[in-house]
Amino acid sequence: MKLFFSLLFLSLSFTAFSQQRWTTQSGTIHFEASVPLFEEIIAENNFVECTINTKNKTISCIVKIKDFNFKLDLMKTHFNEIYLESDKYPRALFKGSIPNLDIDKISNEGTILKINGTIKIHGVSKPLSINGIFKKSKNQLQLQANFILDTDDFEIKIPSMIIAKVSKKVQTQLDCILESH
Repeated sequence: MKLFFSLLFLSLSFTAFSQQRWTTQSGTIHFEASVPLFEEIIAENNFVECTINTKNKTISCIVKIKDFNFKLDLMKTHFNEIYLESDKYPRALFKGSIPNLDIDKISNEGTILKINGTIKIHGVSKPLSINGIFKKSKNQLQLQANFILDTDDFEIKIPSMIIAKVSKKVQTQLDCILESH
């Protein structure tokens, strides 16, 4: 009987612990830096790695720069070689906290929570504070966030001959569906 209760306790402990981490390696980040009357500048990356630890109320996201896809191959080449220098700076990284995160209070309709942290792009780190919309279903936690990044904040140089064709204010959208582990 003691063995039964020991195994039951161990099983329940493991289940409780396993739901403290939510992860994905297939989140999506989408950005747009278009300017009216010029070629649309839109890219998407479907390989965002994101982890949320509900016990520590922390979040981290990693994006490989070369995984962004554009409608034109030349845009991808310029993005990687000229603007983001992805051989030198291969990843963008966000590490932060979600101070008011309470997994039990997140509904499937959506709960808005503040996310505070530091984002590192192009070798430059900047504080970032955004609102995230969290939705929870049985074994999934969805995070959606919309925010603007400024290329000047990350020392991303846009050549003068095309500065009028590219917005320095980059509309960014993150969408991750994380699984409990």
